[in-house]
Amino acid sequence: MNDLNIILESEITCPECGNKAVETMPTDACQWFYECTSCGAVIKPLPGDCCVYCSYGTVPCPPIQEGGSCCG
Repeated sequence: MNDLNIILESEITCPECGNKAVETMPTDACQWFYECTSCGAVIKPLPGDCCVYCSYGTVPCPPIQEGGSCCG
């Protein structure tokens, strides 16, 4: 596995309205909250997930992709 193939974009789906948006994930921090660009709902990670991308995105966050843990 090549660590240089980290994907930085993820399509996040709002659990409230179903809106989808492609966002660039931070590489140096967890994103604990995300405000939907359509309905304005503020979403948080599901229990057991480290960030909103791991819960609602099409691609997990960069630290998880690298095989590590996110934020801790």
